[in-house]
Amino acid sequence: MGKRAQQGGGNAGPLLEQAVRSVLTAPEDGLDLALDTGASLLAASDGQWPAVSRALLGYADTAVGRCWSAGWRPADLVRVVRRELKAVHLALAVDLIAAEGRRRPAAHLDRRWQEQLRELAAEVWWSDDAQYLGAFAHRHRLDRFALATAALELLRTWGRLPPIAPVGPAPGQTVRERPAAGPVAGEPRMLARIRALLAKAESTEYPEEAEALTAKAQQLMAQHSIDDALLAATGADRNTPAALRIGVDNPYEGPKTMLLDAVAAANRCRVVWAKEFGFCTVVGFDGDLDGVELLYTSLLVQATHALNKAGSRRDSRSKAFRHSFLVAYATRIRERLTAATERATSAAAAGRHLREDGTEEQLLPDARLLPALAARSAAVDDEVGRLFPKLVSQRVRVSDGVGWAAGRAAADRAALHGRGQIRN
Repeated sequence: MGKRAQQGGGNAGPLLEQAVRSVLTAPEDGLDLALDTGASLLAASDGQWPAVSRALLGYADTAVGRCWSAGWRPADLVRVVRRELKAVHLALAVDLIAAEGRRRPAAHLDRRWQEQLRELAAEVWWSDDAQYLGAFAHRHRLDRFALATAALELLRTWGRLPPIAPVGPAPGQTVRERPAAGPVAGEPRMLARIRALLAKAESTEYPEEAEALTAKAQQLMAQHSIDDALLAATGADRNTPAALRIGVDNPYEGPKTMLLDAVAAANRCRVVWAKEFGFCTVVGFDGDLDGVELLYTSLLVQATHALNKAGSRRDSRSKAFRHSFLVAYATRIRERLTAATERATSAAAAGRHLREDGTEEQLLPDARLLPALAARSAAVDDEVGRLFPKLVSQRVRVSDGVGWAAGRAAADRAALHGRGQIRN
């Protein structure tokens, strides 16, 4: 028996590769047969199952690593699985990402990559690779055939992903760190403080308190962006535009993308929507990208709350109303943010500087600020052209006038967490 088990272990790798290849190349009308055949072979015997477990985790290094080389990131792979497959595939995906990542220290990954792994809770929780599938099956109450099928479905989904524009270095590539000088050194602390303020603003039932909290958050964001622009003007900051991806899911993904674009445009960032994958790529300078993500998330929470409240009326539950509501909300937010950014830019150019404690000091006007902001906007446009040489605009239509009016009214009531921002 020991010898048969040893032989089964030696065959598990080629057997897995054969099963994956058959599933990857199968046409849609032949996929069920390929899945059933491959899963049956993998789950055929108790003696082979530990070897299949090791082979799967080993194969994940190649499969996941190929996705990294093609421009995908951990949150992207999980988002694709969440949109196309089921909860068990999602849990398996996180584990395979964790298994692949144990080959390198976290210090070799960029900041946003590390943040995504933390948010996914991607950790190696099993003690022995040979026992992984057995432990996973027990945890999720699956038999071997069902688990083998899920693994093959997951690998097919990932294996058929096309290359996409990278938004940062892949594992193994050089990680460019920002200089630890000037205001940039306080950036993580600043972001943590802003997140705390926004969380309180979104949870309070008192509009006045929410406005005060969000005003403080937006002031911090504005001053950080001003300092960043002035640092660039001195030549001390050699950063170039970067990018991040933000998930935009159904329902009403079009209006949600409009809202993200409104926030990004007011902050001198650009948005490119990949509808088929459920995300937008936001291009801008690093500190601005953090602010856009925070502000968009907060405004989306406010929009959802306002929509649900408006949708409680009998005449406002239709899809047309809700779609029109969100389009109007995004349109009005764009107007408000654009006006706020123009006011804040004028104040900064006049030399008004916000200290970290919230008090203001008057400095000499700095003539370098406006040219620096214009140069950064141009650099962002150039980066978008490099990453996405072929772009197509998309028009969003509305068909419910009541929903449009309600959406604009809700946008007027929204607390602009980034109002007064200067985006580089």
